[in-house]
Amino acid sequence: MARLFGTDGVRGLANRDLTARLAMDLSVSAARVLGEQGEFRGHRPLAVVGRDPRASGEFLESAVVAGLASSGVDVLRLGVLPTPAVAYLTHQLHADLGVMLSASHNPAPDNGIKFFDRSGHKLPDETEDRIEARLGEEWDWPTGAGVGRVRDAHGAVEQYVAHLVASVPASLDGLRVVVDCANGASCDVAPEALRRAGAEVFTIGTAPDGLNINSGCGSTHLDALRAAVREHGADAGIANDGDADRCLAVTAAGEVVDGDQIMAILALELHESGALAADTVVATVMSNLGFKLAMREAGITVVETAVGDRYVLEAMKAGGFVFGGEQSGHVIMLDHATTGDGVLTGLRLLAAMARRGRPLDELAKVMTRLPQVLVNVKDVDKTRAKTSPELAAAVAAAEADLGETGRVLIRPSGTEPMVRVMVEAASQEHAQTVADHLADVVRTALR
Repeated sequence: MARLFGTDGVRGLANRDLTARLAMDLSVSAARVLGEQGEFRGHRPLAVVGRDPRASGEFLESAVVAGLASSGVDVLRLGVLPTPAVAYLTHQLHADLGVMLSASHNPAPDNGIKFFDRSGHKLPDETEDRIEARLGEEWDWPTGAGVGRVRDAHGAVEQYVAHLVASVPASLDGLRVVVDCANGASCDVAPEALRRAGAEVFTIGTAPDGLNINSGCGSTHLDALRAAVREHGADAGIANDGDADRCLAVTAAGEVVDGDQIMAILALELHESGALAADTVVATVMSNLGFKLAMREAGITVVETAVGDRYVLEAMKAGGFVFGGEQSGHVIMLDHATTGDGVLTGLRLLAAMARRGRPLDELAKVMTRLPQVLVNVKDVDKTRAKTSPELAAAVAAAEADLGETGRVLIRPSGTEPMVRVMVEAASQEHAQTVADHLADVVRTALR
């Protein structure tokens, strides 16, 4: 049986894969496991629960709250807030557990549940495995005064916005910015934080109806933001995804600035101010080679991890590093947040523009993004991808051909019978040629 928890909580089609029953059972099991681990020792446990605006979040929130309260956990409902806000407030409000209901950048019919410990970090794999193993177990339910009490949190948005604004190192006065909130969780937070930081703000994707989250807007659909930036003559555009843990950007001319470029800009800002611990950035194997070359030229070490912000964070904590992220726009700044925070990332990026007095397109030139081609080869035996001598020989030949100006990554999919072939090279044509050849080898060798 496949593991219920993925790299970012439990996710699936709401009311089909992720039902109210499962949401309640997960919450009950989480309360029991954390209690048995001693997380609640000596005091009455408290949990905070937040969600994005998806319609299914309304009934799933009720199920989670019911599960926690029936297990003897007091609950503070935060309402609609970004995932990083829930992580931050879990710690700030001295809660023992945080719960976020969101499927991030997925379409509206999906939803998900993720748990945070009292420090605001995602639960480790071993704790999630214990929660999954205890689902549906019979136990001695509390009664009377032993059941949890439920109330709404007041001032949560204000507390989080104040934290964001305090994290901005330079005033944004004079900057005209368009922010696309993906009809998601940052609709209230992002425009307010940007305005308080000094920017003149125009908004799109700020009319959530429960069904339009990520629909033609946000960090996965940038055309609307590019058009709005040009229409308003803005200096930049900032795009979040549905739960606002990602940030991508757009220049005044409408050119996309991806997560690698944002990381490069912010890494140099931290490096020059002496705030980049060990002069090291943590990134995934999918980060563009151009990013790694730019960091090397600046004297910054890059530590690589598997794909997933979870693995980036694990490496950061293990090495004592403070900065890392992904090409997709998950950027983690541990001095200010315990998870990727798209609103914070946007604020820091704009602050870099303001401090240097330079437009975003110029800042983005700190790295040259090499052409990258990704080919998904379906219906092959992905388990043999790392052991096939034919594939190994083909990869070695390709790497020799590409030299230092290119690279190859062969990555089995984590969820499908598929192998992903990624090639970077000095030209798009060269990258495509090498990728197509390696894809043919995968089809032949792994049939």
